[in-house]
Amino acid sequence: MRRLFSTFARGWPGVGLLLMRLVAAASLIASAIEKFHPGQPLESTILDTVAIGDGVLLIAGMWTPLAGSLVVIPALWGTVSRHDPPYPGVLLATIGTALALVGPGGYSLDAWLFGWKRIDIER
Repeated sequence: MRRLFSTFARGWPGVGLLLMRLVAAASLIASAIEKFHPGQPLESTILDTVAIGDGVLLIAGMWTPLAGSLVVIPALWGTVSRHDPPYPGVLLATIGTALALVGPGGYSLDAWLFGWKRIDIER
């Protein structure tokens, strides 16, 4: 993780990344819960379960490069498989790609676990 991000953005950039994570997660979870119903094909059930788990990871800011990459799969799958307007899926895929490339920001579990630590040594 440390090789990917030398620093985790704090302040307003960190708040912006937090908002991106929350919007992507809320969209994934709401969409998956809306489509989840008994009797659906196994592929749809697996995809909805992965989307809910991915949304939880994004809310926490845990394993953000992986979680951001996983956002792209259900977003593009929904865009290709349905005949709805493609813009929401493309937008969500773009947010997921940006989170995977930029990182989670300073307000995340990734920053807390893998961020640079400061150690003060007194003489």
